[in-house]
Amino acid sequence: MLPSRHITTEQLYRFFRPRNIALIGATDSSRWSIYTFDNLRNFGFSGPVYLINPNREIVHGQRAFRSLRDVPEVVGLAFVMVSTARVLPIVQEAAELGTTRFVVLTSGFSETGDTGAQLEQDLLDYARAHSLTILGPNGNGFINITDQITPYGLPITPPLKAGPVGVVLQSGALTSAVLAFAQGHAIGLSLLVAMGNESMISVTDVVDYLLDDESTRSIALFLESVRHPSELRRVAEKARALGKAIVALKIGRSEASSRSALAHTGALVGNDAINAAAFRQLGIIRVSSLEDLLTTAALAGYSQPLPGRRMGVVTPSGGACDIISDLAEEVGLQVPEFASTTIEQLQSVLPPFSTSHNPLDVTGYVVVDATLQQRALEVVVNDPNIDFVLNLTTVEGGREPTPETLATTLPLYDNLTRIIRAAPCPVILTTNTCMDLPATTRVVVERTGLHFIAGLEHGVRALGRFLWWSEQFQAPQENAAQVRTPLPSLTFEPTSGTWSEARARSLLQQASIPLVPGQLATTVEAAVSAARTLGLPVALKIQSPVLPHKSDIGGVALNLRTEEEVSTAFGAMLKRVQDQAPEVEIEGILVTPMRPRGLELLVGIVRDPIWGLVLTLGLGGVWTEVLNDTAVRVLPVQPSEILTMLDELRGAALLRGARGQEAVDLPQLGQVIHRICTLALALGPHLSALEINPLLVQAGLIEALDVLISWQE
Repeated sequence: MLPSRHITTEQLYRFFRPRNIALIGATDSSRWSIYTFDNLRNFGFSGPVYLINPNREIVHGQRAFRSLRDVPEVVGLAFVMVSTARVLPIVQEAAELGTTRFVVLTSGFSETGDTGAQLEQDLLDYARAHSLTILGPNGNGFINITDQITPYGLPITPPLKAGPVGVVLQSGALTSAVLAFAQGHAIGLSLLVAMGNESMISVTDVVDYLLDDESTRSIALFLESVRHPSELRRVAEKARALGKAIVALKIGRSEASSRSALAHTGALVGNDAINAAAFRQLGIIRVSSLEDLLTTAALAGYSQPLPGRRMGVVTPSGGACDIISDLAEEVGLQVPEFASTTIEQLQSVLPPFSTSHNPLDVTGYVVVDATLQQRALEVVVNDPNIDFVLNLTTVEGGREPTPETLATTLPLYDNLTRIIRAAPCPVILTTNTCMDLPATTRVVVERTGLHFIAGLEHGVRALGRFLWWSEQFQAPQENAAQVRTPLPSLTFEPTSGTWSEARARSLLQQASIPLVPGQLATTVEAAVSAARTLGLPVALKIQSPVLPHKSDIGGVALNLRTEEEVSTAFGAMLKRVQDQAPEVEIEGILVTPMRPRGLELLVGIVRDPIWGLVLTLGLGGVWTEVLNDTAVRVLPVQPSEILTMLDELRGAALLRGARGQEAVDLPQLGQVIHRICTLALALGPHLSALEINPLLVQAGLIEALDVLISWQE
């Protein structure tokens, strides 16, 4: 986690709209320089572009200046392409002349190690001291599509279609792929920024700007790391309030990609399950491919939130109906039967050999009657059983449009546009595959403003994600002031390392968390007395802060039924542990009553270096590892969310009373787990982990049977 100093929307508005640009280090021998200059020229940047090269009078076919001091006006944006060691002197010179905004393309900074990190820190310190704004270093720049301002160090193929999707990348090399996909599928972009090392301008700064930008309705993020989690939380809450979706492709799911990101950015890639949980809690849509990133962001950018999961489907293909039905079930979309009135109306529209059910195949008769599918669509949009319609549009191949084809095609799409705009429910258009839209369809898009999602596979999955976001957006939000739980008042002294179970139990008792009774015994007589008081049979557990896994060293004895067994086990356990670890300090032996078998849960809270305290719930004992059945959330969470977590477990049926077992009191269980969470929060920033494994759960009984607490420095 890095400290963040927020760059305001007002600062970035001016940054992305310079009135003139200087390319410092411009040279005909550098492709970076050639590409940047060509981009500015090809997309018609209206202001002057000053080329700075102390050794050449002509660069890229125009006059070059020896230094910034020779430029006839103050430079609005300095695009720096000099060697690493010269970056700071150049920035200092420009700042002295009045320039305050910089893109630093040069690499060799924190992504290379400690020496580069110090160079980057020196640059950052100077920039902050002199109120400069820097994008990068190690970044390719930005593309302001809305205003056609393109100081970017990699080639951009025209045209650039302006539209509602903002793109923020922590990998500038992906820009070409992103632009190509957007162009191929007529996805309009507002702004694309390659972040580089984020020494000053951060991802969340740009997201904040895009949320305030009227031309942007959704935001696509490619993230190698989450550098400023608190800022991401803030902008995610702002996005929800504004009804703008954030879609993120966060890498780091595999060990190999984690290593790659560390080498590439010098930033920490967090645990993937924790990242997934955090994004879900923040209402950020997470995807796993560039295609899904852009398809989902485009759907969110061109569509209003969808009102429900009941989908009507209209296609000219029976096979497509089958594909859509399978995909819909996978992502949780419903495909209900049409109402009887809809079926009656469809029967009057469709040929007699067709079947009027959802999903609807209007049949290949569309070849004979080109209006057939649209007339069927006009019926389906009024069906009371559906919330929105997915309309499959077959697009022709790569033939260039002719006046004859346009004369036939454009009236059909004009009519389709009329139907969609008049429909009482949203209509989503999709193509069969993810191939680029052909030229004729692009003419249609420019004429009508229609948007086609990219193929059935990516399209239906995007619909599932967008519906999830729509539900989050439309759900009532709990008032944070009303649901804030007061933290318990505790008496303790945090240390480093791990506490023994006996010591950790005192904290659970202070927080009113139910736990199995127990007494710490330091002599045989005390152990026997404790067993007599607590009631036989009992368990004995060795207590030492350096022996968190007591059974591994023979420090656990179970189901001792007589006082003689307790006495014998006590002495044998002490000898066994002292023989194997004579240097270990032993606090004593904890005596607890045995409990009948029941359902056991793991309640684990650990401190993630990015997100802070994280709650994990799962089936306890050996089942946690065997089944890998867990639910994860970043703290704080409310009892209602804890119940949702319990319901996510594959073993949730056991809690509800499967196969004749008595059901657990789930609200009570949720309250106990919530109390454990508030205890963890109250323990402060030194807490490393708080784990209860198992938490015994039975009808009428919830008890912590074992607890582990560890601290960080």
